[in-house]
Amino acid sequence: MKRIAKTLFSAALASAALAAQAHSGHGTRSLMEGLAHPFGLDHLLAMVAVGVWSVAALPRDKAWQGPAVFLLALIASATLGMLGLTLPYLEHGVALSVVLFGGMLIAATRPLPPAVGLGLIAAASALHGLAHGSETPETGFAGYAVGFLFTTAALHLGGVGLGLAIKQLFSERRGPALSGLGTALGGAGLYLFAQL
Repeated sequence: MKRIAKTLFSAALASAALAAQAHSGHGTRSLMEGLAHPFGLDHLLAMVAVGVWSVAALPRDKAWQGPAVFLLALIASATLGMLGLTLPYLEHGVALSVVLFGGMLIAATRPLPPAVGLGLIAAASALHGLAHGSETPETGFAGYAVGFLFTTAALHLGGVGLGLAIKQLFSERRGPALSGLGTALGGAGLYLFAQL
């Protein structure tokens, strides 16, 4: 199990080195640019983590709630960002949201009350949405938003699949597997934060 955690952590750090600045040097005017944008490492890790956490911490019939809350908060805050709302140190907050999700995965076998976990997801999503929206010119928002929402949903689905695989493959040892994944995620988030 320690070897798996070390491998995940190493892979996350290697990926972080390639994508530390997820928001620089890309366009924001088209559907295709919106589809590509969430593959920045900070967004990708956060969205996959939401899917994994939802499977690990929520009742089976409510695992859809984590991704749904993230998507709703994302579109609302992206709209506010497009209208000019922003926060100081927004990119720092986005990087720290990855650390938050890492912590949530570490604690997933002793989960927070669902309302608290979903509230944290909504708050983190709002940071991601403001970052998306603040980069978007008003004329390009609709196509760009459809693109990043579609990719976000797909990444959540990937996280749900990963969460289900962890449940099936690790069964009674899923706590250490989730802790290893959460530790790797938190380390990657701290690395992203340090690069800003």
